[in-house]
Amino acid sequence: MQSYSAYLFDLDGTLVDTAPDINVALNYVLEQAGMPMVDESLTRHWIGHGARILVEQALTHQNAAAADLDAMHQAFLDRYQLHVADHSQPYPGVRETLQVLQARGAKLAVVTNKRTQFTLPLLEELDLAAAFEAVVCGDTAAVPKPAADPALHACNLLAITPRDALFVGDSTTDVDCARAAGCPVVCVRDGYNHGVPADELGADVVIESLLDLV
Repeated sequence: MQSYSAYLFDLDGTLVDTAPDINVALNYVLEQAGMPMVDESLTRHWIGHGARILVEQALTHQNAAAADLDAMHQAFLDRYQLHVADHSQPYPGVRETLQVLQARGAKLAVVTNKRTQFTLPLLEELDLAAAFEAVVCGDTAAVPKPAADPALHACNLLAITPRDALFVGDSTTDVDCARAAGCPVVCVRDGYNHGVPADELGADVVIESLLDLV
């Protein structure tokens, strides 16, 4: 694959499999509300549109429209912040890929819709933070993905033009953000893509692993 001067990585479903910890936090708030817990496979399908929508989708699944969404959303955030990296792990090949790209002199950034309060501790606890020159979170730019703002902000921080930065993601949110910013984009096949086949996400290339980048 062609080499780029910079790489912008989505976090959840691309760099790190965060679904196990997100599922635990979601089931905690469901259990506290007296509702049945949900299987991790459902949580994986719901991840990607923010914590509030995640909780809302779980309530819809439980036919619990009358539940206090605001309270449950806050309870989820509080619980997740305390256990952000208990079970989450980088995907196979992530550490090796980042090391190779760094050795080549590429600039690396994270571009995620995850809040800063979760993103930075997660990267630190998984010993990934040092690999990135910039981290753009869901509350960093004025508008989150799929708007162009987060990718453009990352490019500015890295002092790189968007066409020289490859966006690496796993969903239409990432593809739309990259396209709007003018970045080439690839998607990993088995990320959090809301049930849309990877080949239908609209990326330039679909990769099986981040190792395909090197």
